[in-house]
Amino acid sequence: MTPDDGPPGRPTVEASAGPPRRSNPVVEEVRLFLTAVMFYTRIPCPRWVGYSEDQLNRSTRHFPAMGWIVGAVLVAILALAGLALPPILAVVLALAVGVLVTGAFHEDGFADLCDGFGGGTSPERTLDIMKDSRVGAFAAIGLVLLFSLKIATLTVLVESGLVQAAAAILFSQVLSRWCVVTIIFRDTYARRDLTSKIKPIGRSLSGRGLVAATLWLVPFVGLAWWRPWWGLAVPIAWLVRLALAAWFRRRLGGYTGDCLGAAQQIIEQVVLLVLVGCSVQAV
Repeated sequence: MTPDDGPPGRPTVEASAGPPRRSNPVVEEVRLFLTAVMFYTRIPCPRWVGYSEDQLNRSTRHFPAMGWIVGAVLVAILALAGLALPPILAVVLALAVGVLVTGAFHEDGFADLCDGFGGGTSPERTLDIMKDSRVGAFAAIGLVLLFSLKIATLTVLVESGLVQAAAAILFSQVLSRWCVVTIIFRDTYARRDLTSKIKPIGRSLSGRGLVAATLWLVPFVGLAWWRPWWGLAVPIAWLVRLALAAWFRRRLGGYTGDCLGAAQQIIEQVVLLVLVGCSVQAV
């Protein structure tokens, strides 16, 4: 199952009926926020949130906020586990909890992209492989390398201090998701058929939605004074985002849900690597 199909427990778009709900602006924004929580995490949400295709698209503005939520969970587990466990074990435990919180939504997309782009020789064949629920050699190798890098970089950051590690985790989680939002804003969905079980999550985004998504990055402005060199992560993340989007267009003609999940994972890890490098140079 892929991010395009949605993991078990997430409602499908087809189940929606009627026009999108309109209400008090504050209530509507809370509804959109909770819609993002409902689809991008396994955190239970009240039934009154509801869902529709329009609601899903507009909730994309809060995708970076999911980085705050997931990052906060990782930091909390690291802090608690660190009281009794060595850093590397605390990191592994935190990553395991993080996967539970998101339902491995993005990691699944990364695995599907590894298999599809590794074994596909045409856009159609690549998409077919990415929809296959079986895990191939490319996916297995890719996930092992991805989590090895995560464990190594996070362990280095934790050993340099929990406060610095917490800031790095939150920054990488939010910035990577914001980069994904810009892909949705600029590029087009690539599915050439209608065989997916549901329509894609986050298929479009308005200019106002992009501005709203960018606001979730504002708290990190303080890093410019605390860790000036960390600012290098922003242009590097953007260059990786441009390269990935161009790769998706060249191979598929656009992005899919799997591409977005993979982009989030790749950019997150690139940001962490940059922050580790900056921290080592600053010592």
